[in-house]
Amino acid sequence: MLTRCLATGYGVNPWSPVPWPLVPKRMSHRLKPDQYLVLLAVMVCAPLGDSCLKRGMALLPSISLTHPGALIAAVFTPWIALGIALLICFFASYLTALSWADLTFVLPATAFGNVVIELISYFWLHEHVSWQRWVGVFLITAAVGFVAQGPSLTTHPDQLPDQRQAAIPSATEAL
Repeated sequence: MLTRCLATGYGVNPWSPVPWPLVPKRMSHRLKPDQYLVLLAVMVCAPLGDSCLKRGMALLPSISLTHPGALIAAVFTPWIALGIALLICFFASYLTALSWADLTFVLPATAFGNVVIELISYFWLHEHVSWQRWVGVFLITAAVGFVAQGPSLTTHPDQLPDQRQAAIPSATEAL
């Protein structure tokens, strides 16, 4: 029975005198170097893009939604165009990361962007950052550290990664 439990990905409950009920084994999923680069892009592109948008909007007069022409013209200014390009890179990296990792693993990487935003705001945009915000940055960093200790991908013993791919219908099958 123990070999069957281990072969299915489940372990014996150590607190139970009988080997039932079974508890899941600790899952692990190692990231490849290129996956670390994708997560780095997720963490850096969004804060840089937002900062470029802020920098570009600071150079323009106040814009209202009642003047759509001014909004469209703002898109073509260099800082705002760079910010939009960086946010597109963030979105592409985010989608890539979600294709091989759980949302509960990828989303904390985006939360680390709050730390990057505070640093950019203070050092590049020269904004005042209160001590309460710095404490918040520390708490976010600590929380991301706790979450990052878990597996990046939840695997189920009854569904291997090859089967997960097979479970996704192709575009022709959907029609």
